[in-house]
Amino acid sequence: MAGTRQILFIQGGGTGAHDDWDDRLVDSLRRELGAGYEIRYPRMPDEHDPNYARWSAPIRREMTALDDGAVVAGHSVGGTILINALAERPPERELRAIVLIAAPFVGAGGWPGDEFELPHDLGARLPQGVPVHVFHGLQDETAPPSHADLYARAIPQAQLHPLPARDHQLNNDLGEVAKTISPEDSAPADPG
Repeated sequence: MAGTRQILFIQGGGTGAHDDWDDRLVDSLRRELGAGYEIRYPRMPDEHDPNYARWSAPIRREMTALDDGAVVAGHSVGGTILINALAERPPERELRAIVLIAAPFVGAGGWPGDEFELPHDLGARLPQGVPVHVFHGLQDETAPPSHADLYARAIPQAQLHPLPARDHQLNNDLGEVAKTISPEDSAPADPG
């Protein structure tokens, strides 16, 4: 096996999101991907009050510590801030993929928000040639599934992955994400 592959996973916002919610997503991803992956899961500042200025700086610091070929992923508003940070200033490292998980779309048709409204030419601002995957549960009551369609319009190169019967946390199962990140490596998790 070549070296360990890196994934930077940015948490969602809300009180307890890192330890009580998104840690389950990271655990699922670790189980599904296995030992050949290092998942970096930094705690974002003031998680109860996500703020682009406060979150984008540590996200950029984390990205500079990655090796070429890393995957960046963000859940919920963490995905929204991540994609905006990537559009504002592409990373110095070559990314293998960008993954948005139940990310609310901030802008026309989505959530209002002056602070980190996504640019109209979002797709053109992202690193060229890097696959973008948008996963969204069709039972998401936090960020409506229509937000995934808004991302598809803003990022024409994005691949949508609508997941039936899945909620905002994708029922704490990132199996489909793992298969997309590493289709050649992913095998069903050992039940036991």
